[in-house]
Amino acid sequence: MDFNEYQLEAATTDQHPENREHALMIPILGLAGEAGTLASEYKKFLRDGPAHKLINEQVCEELGDILWYISNVASKFGLKLDDVAQYNLKKVRDRFLGTEGPTFFDACFPETEQLPREFEICFSEKGEQGNLRVAMTWNGQTVGNPLTDAAYDDDGYRYHDVFHLSYATYLAWSPVTRRNLKRKRRSDKRVDEVEDGGRAWVFEEAIAALCYDHARKHNFYVGIDSLDFDLLKTIKSLTSGLEVRVRSAREWESAILAGYRVWQKLCEHRGGYVKCDLSQRLLQFREA
Repeated sequence: MDFNEYQLEAATTDQHPENREHALMIPILGLAGEAGTLASEYKKFLRDGPAHKLINEQVCEELGDILWYISNVASKFGLKLDDVAQYNLKKVRDRFLGTEGPTFFDACFPETEQLPREFEICFSEKGEQGNLRVAMTWNGQTVGNPLTDAAYDDDGYRYHDVFHLSYATYLAWSPVTRRNLKRKRRSDKRVDEVEDGGRAWVFEEAIAALCYDHARKHNFYVGIDSLDFDLLKTIKSLTSGLEVRVRSAREWESAILAGYRVWQKLCEHRGGYVKCDLSQRLLQFREA
């Protein structure tokens, strides 16, 4: 039996199909009640162990009741249970697995318009407390503009370009890094405008600022190996019109956390070198 067949069969046993508000309240409350019953049965199993011999039968019964209520709620909202199941699988794959998107978005462009597959950036800090600036160099050449924290407090945001390097390394995407390294895809005017232009830069900077605000409230992700799914969903929404949309929430999570691990090292050592290996998806720090 498939989901849609089950849904049709389940609908024939609905005892309150008429009043929409009343009819919705019953299955929604039923879901909560059956979930509670399932938890209660498992509690008994933990308490009684082998004495609770019917645990499999009880779980099967409670899961069946939960499935009926889910099917009923879906029907009342005009949703097909099969579509609900497929949507859920797509969401959890995006959250916990990688994608089958292209390894590099610029593979078909001239090498001079490709992100370097392996490179190292030097972060140097100069100035005095309250007026600290961080400059980046690549092969002895200045990259981008020197950055301050642009804040009243010393919060390390002057090193935030490492986040863009992490996006480039783990996602093969970073309009900001393309601009800084002069690797914009100018041979295709449309790609240059949409993917590598000002609007895409703004989105990427917004993501960096959004994540920084979130990280600040969570001890800058020290000792953390997973992020709030709501944050990742917001990032996915912001990038839904760009090539990076094929990257999964899990891949974004890896890029963000890796960036913060190296950012912490840069702040601790007041600078250093950051190696980006895009082929291996590896971001590494070494002291200056």
